[in-house]
Amino acid sequence: MAQPRNLLGGHVLSALIGVTAQKLVGGEMWLASALAVALSSVVMQITKTLHPPGGATALIVTVGSEQLKALGCWYVLLPALVGVLLLLAVALVSNNITATHSYPTNKYWYTV
Repeated sequence: MAQPRNLLGGHVLSALIGVTAQKLVGGEMWLASALAVALSSVVMQITKTLHPPGGATALIVTVGSEQLKALGCWYVLLPALVGVLLLLAVALVSNNITATHSYPTNKYWYTV
């Protein structure tokens, strides 16, 4: 579940869903939060990008500060996508330093 496809897809899709839930029912934080996490789980299952921390990415935008909510769709790009790309870069470097580890485990990780 921590392969690049899941990492990238899970967080980015969940961020999109979280922003959408916030925009549609932002007045009711409990409803926006529940919808964001539930729908992101379903979409990750359908797209085969299941990454459980992606649910938190969707949740953060619904319960975050007003400044975070004001980012809107920029939330998907700046904190979510950039953060995931940095995390992926660290994972690639740290797991491939030695010959005994290899990341990603599937060199065709971008396919289904």
